[in-house]
Formats: sequence, structure tokens, C-alpha cells
Amino acid sequence: MSPLPISVLDLAHVPPGATAADSFAASVEIARLAERTGYRRVWYAEHHNMPTIASSATSVLIAHVAAHTSSIRLGAGGVMLPNHSPLVVAEQFGTLATLHPDRIDLGLGRAPGSDQNTMRALRRDPRSADTFPTDVQELQGYLAGRSTIPGVQAVPGAGTHVPLFILGSSLFGAQLAAALGLPYAFASHFAPQALTQAVATYRRGFQPSEQLAEPYVIAGVNVVAADSSEEAQVMVREAQRMRVTALVGRGRTFTDVEADAILDSPSGQQIKQMSHYTAAGDPAQVRDYLEKFAVHADADELIVASMARDTEATLHSFELLSQVAELAG
Repeated sequence: MSPLPISVLDLAHVPPGATAADSFAASVEIARLAERTGYRRVWYAEHHNMPTIASSATSVLIAHVAAHTSSIRLGAGGVMLPNHSPLVVAEQFGTLATLHPDRIDLGLGRAPGSDQNTMRALRRDPRSADTFPTDVQELQGYLAGRSTIPGVQAVPGAGTHVPLFILGSSLFGAQLAAALGLPYAFASHFAPQALTQAVATYRRGFQPSEQLAEPYVIAGVNVVAADSSEEAQVMVREAQRMRVTALVGRGRTFTDVEADAILDSPSGQQIKQMSHYTAAGDPAQVRDYLEKFAVHADADELIVASMARDTEATLHSFELLSQVAELAG
């Protein structure tokens, strides 16, 4: 495929029998491979109260990986801003940008990244998502050194100009990113339904800003590159079974037969639909799929999430993709 920036969304999985420490070690390995093979950036997403995902303290994980790499961009994809005060986020990412200049991104979402009980444990006001647009502008002011709150500065943070990205899976994020003149990242790797409409809305309404002169779209897509198509399809099915346990299990682990029965039932179609945009196969098949997907999504950059079974398979998948995708870096 023609050179196109491709990035990695590291979901910091904690596989069965593994620990958070294992996940963090894997994240370092993934970022080092991404740096070595020409991927544009690696992002981590804020999730809470999910035993299979270890990236709850997103800024801390970014700091750890940044200390074990040297050049690749690292960031949040994203921080769920309503869970935090804009000042604290500005201070955290201002610290990261000061320690690792020109390497830090800050993607922002308005979802809770958790369930209702966890929202309460986070002390999150259910109405906090309503102030997301003004919170983004407050955060933007801190990082630019032009605080909207008189007498309050982000220290460190002011003047670091950490680039902001708006994340979304609906038209709301597209409209906000367009109005603020910020890059837009669509979560089509798990919420595919509104991809084309949201991107069209964003491009149509984009207003140039100090950060960005032209619209810029990052589209998420699942990837499983393997030595054979058959092996890749097996891993996709395994990933879907794990998703059944995560979304339906409520603490219960299903057998493969039970998970397959759920996936093949009418109620399981929604779980399958979450991975609608998935490039799975041998390297040539994955390359061809991503090339077509980039056109379909009208994307300037792709960010890939692995559906491989473990760290070894994930590293192999990203390595194979790097060999055929002519990464733009």
C-alpha cells in the first residue's frame, strides 16, 4: 500500500494467568517494536475497573514507556476528560512533555471509561460530560500558556503546546473537533456504525486553528496479521470469545462452546459487529484490507489495535504489518 502513517493502539491487555506487571512489560516491547519499524505513534486508553486492561493510570504508563524508548510519539487515546479536572490533566501531560519533548500526544474523550458504580467511585458527576467542550478549551488554554482561569497556570504545562486530539464514536466528537480545529480520531475499531458520517461531518465543518490548518482524521481498525489466513481467523475467533467473557460474563468465564453459542445467537451479533472493521489474514491480505479501509474511512492515518492472542502473537502481527505496509513513520 502507498505510504500512510500507521499507529498502534495498545490496549494493555492482561491475558488470563498474567499480571499487570506482565502487561506493562509487553507495552514496552510493543512500543520498542513500533519505534524500530516505523509506526507513527503508540496510544493508551483510560479504562477503569476492567481486570483485563491495565491502562487505568494512562499518564503513568506513558511515562514508563517513554523512559524505555527514545523517539516514537506516545500518548493517550484517550484520557476521559470528565473524570478529571483540566488543570490536573494539563499538569500531568505538561510534565510528560517537559520530560520527553516533541513526543507526547493527548487524545480526549468524554465517555466514563467505566460502569455506573465505577463512575461513583471516581467521584464523577453524571453531568460532567455536558461541560466537555468548555473543559477542552480550558485544558487547551493551560497548555498554550493562556489560561482561561484568572491567576491559574499549569506548572509544568504552560507553553508546552501538547497537541490535542478529539476522540469519538458519534457525530458529537466530529462536530467539536471541527469547531475547535483539532484532529479527530474515530473509534471504528469497536464502534463502527457512524464512521463515514462522522468523518464527513468533521471534514465539512472544520475550522482552521493555531494547531491545525487542515482537517486530519485518524481511524481505528483491528488487525491480526499471521503467517496464514487460517491462523489469523482462529485468533479473531479467540478474541471474540474473550470479548463475550468481558461484556457478558460478569465475573464468569465461558467455555469455548458456550462463547461460540453466544456469538452465533442473535444477541451475539452486536459483539461481532464491534469488530466489523478488522484486517485479518496473511500479510498481503491485511495490507490490501487496510488500503481499502483507509479510502473507505477517508483517513489521513490509521491506528491499529491487535486482536492477537498474546504478546508474542501481537508483536509478530505488528512486525508482519510493518514489512508490507510501507509505513510513512
